[in-house]
Amino acid sequence: MRALARFEGYFEDFAVTQRELRRRAFGRNPECAIEIAEDVASGKILGYAVILTTPYTYDLKPTLTLKELYVVPDVRGRGVGKTLMRAVAERALALSAGRLRWDVLPGNDRAEAFYQSLGGRRVDNWIPYAMDASALEDLARVPPEAIAGRPRERRRSVTRPRGGKKERDKAR
Repeated sequence: MRALARFEGYFEDFAVTQRELRRRAFGRNPECAIEIAEDVASGKILGYAVILTTPYTYDLKPTLTLKELYVVPDVRGRGVGKTLMRAVAERALALSAGRLRWDVLPGNDRAEAFYQSLGGRRVDNWIPYAMDASALEDLARVPPEAIAGRPRERRRSVTRPRGGKKERDKAR
């Protein structure tokens, strides 16, 4: 994961430790799934795929997001990436997912060609957006009255007398 962070330019902000990875991916309440390609003889990790699941969307089917796909440089072109993507596809089908989505770093033409060779296609009808922590904090500090059309506050539930209709009518 560190090698991918270095390649994609966020190594200085990379905070994933082995302990956190174990907890978040393999703990009691996993936040992601990870497929690993390993050299059986040496035990060396050759690559991995990190998958996030959105339980449902418009069609009530899960969406899988390939968050990371990484193959060690010296084994690229030997089928490791394809094997990992096949495992991701199998996971998606097992969950009856309606789709698999992922992002490609601009300029990574080799990755685009790889994904296209597997049947992936570029999606041009969506423009990705993001907010960093500072923007989130700024938005969260906006006073509710300054937000037009804000959601109504939840109504509090009314405690009703127990019992049948007769008892409820007496209480009124």
